[in-house]
Amino acid sequence: MIEAAMIWNEPNNKSHWDPEVDPDWSLFADTVSRAGASIAAVNPAVTRVLGGMSPIDPLWVKRLEAHGCLDAVDVLAVHGFPLDWNLWSIHDWPAKIAEIEAVTDKPVWVTEVGVGSFGAEEVQVFGVEKTAELLIGRVPRIYWYSLFDLPQEWGATTRHREAEGSSYYRHFYMGLIREDGTPKPSLDSYAKVASEMGLMQWFHFEDPRLDDAVTWMKRLGTKKLRTGLSWADSFRPNATDWFDRQMEALAEFDTTVTFCFTPEHLGIQPHHTSAARDPQAFADFCAWMIDRYAPAAVTNQKAVA
Repeated sequence: MIEAAMIWNEPNNKSHWDPEVDPDWSLFADTVSRAGASIAAVNPAVTRVLGGMSPIDPLWVKRLEAHGCLDAVDVLAVHGFPLDWNLWSIHDWPAKIAEIEAVTDKPVWVTEVGVGSFGAEEVQVFGVEKTAELLIGRVPRIYWYSLFDLPQEWGATTRHREAEGSSYYRHFYMGLIREDGTPKPSLDSYAKVASEMGLMQWFHFEDPRLDDAVTWMKRLGTKKLRTGLSWADSFRPNATDWFDRQMEALAEFDTTVTFCFTPEHLGIQPHHTSAARDPQAFADFCAWMIDRYAPAAVTNQKAVA
């Protein structure tokens, strides 16, 4: 069910990793080293991906390299939203990829790229088409963020929420399908490249959109999906049942699963962005998920077949 495992999400973004707890990313580097080793010990065929960086920052890559953790991953990943949050043009995508390629010999994936419809749905159509033109054939993996708009009542995972002004509200308009389930014009543009551009879709705990997502992805011809399994959610009642249901529903897609979100009771600070007091506990969670959903025996049988 899992072809790749991503270790955390946007760790150089303070909305996902607390820089006050870990100002030099040394704790994050230790987390990556342990998680990467644990994943490989369970199934070395699973590709290990460093959590997608946002912003795209070659100096941050060099900092992690100095901490010695890049040997624990096979791929580096970047995220970019040039028409919504980044201070660079969408036309700069090839140059942004080249910045990271210049400081690593590992493949570079684009594990989140998106353009919202906050201002106008026509802008999103342009964004899908221009992104496809610039990135298909340029990088091995591309994942469009996202299939569904984020429901307003759920709230977006950011540091300062509504105080961020329009930057916050853009989070709710990144989908190809509106909150009410109706498709936006951009869905037709995506459908033309669905076999070459995957989708990134977070599923909340017991997300009611899961079955609809599977139906849409089959209809669109999407082959590759990126999603997440939350370490924090693993402590909820019935967590394993939900994880099983989610992964069974997604079984026919080539899935990259992101492992992230610190349980409050295990963090140095009681927040999902905090480094854990014991980073091996996160590595053990990653190993458990790989053993449950991508055990080596199953992977090897598929390879032989």
